[in-house]
Amino acid sequence: MKAKICGITNLEDALIACEAGADALGFVFYDKSPRAVTKEQVREIAKSLPPFVKKVGLFVNVDADYVDKICDFCGLDLAQIHFEASDEFFESLKTPYIRVVRAICKEDIVKYKNEYILVDAFVESYGGEGKRVALEWFEDVDCSKIILAGGLTHENLSEIKPYGFYGVDVSSGVEASKGKKDRDKVVAFIRNSKI
Repeated sequence: MKAKICGITNLEDALIACEAGADALGFVFYDKSPRAVTKEQVREIAKSLPPFVKKVGLFVNVDADYVDKICDFCGLDLAQIHFEASDEFFESLKTPYIRVVRAICKEDIVKYKNEYILVDAFVESYGGEGKRVALEWFEDVDCSKIILAGGLTHENLSEIKPYGFYGVDVSSGVEASKGKKDRDKVVAFIRNSKI
């Protein structure tokens, strides 16, 4: 499985994740998050990252032009759209994106079965609370285009292996404190996602 470490707030944590084999890093452009970063911070971090690690910006309740400008300024590869945006929003977005489905029921996860999506558990605060999606919702579902987020740790990755997810996304599950990663947890999470 691909592994994305989200909620990166500093270069040290970014490099730890890269050295451990992360496929992608996530940067949160949402002021209400304890993991929020500025475009200037991310631009500086991005300059020091290896070339084959995807840089992803997470956005909540903003317009497409804002997403494009931030991603261009920071040199990001992908926008993670963490809210229920309109079709017009996605049509006008110039940056490659991944849609986040904040799942309330099984029907939510099969709505976009022809595109890659990130599935997270619904919480009012738009993620980062460690709430898990019910695994039984994925039974008899093709998960090869689904990135699973929410409540994951290096200890519970073995539970999701049989479903064949494209990837996993973690933030709070590898933290020492909000916005600061724990090296051992990051390394263990990425290692366990690959075996």
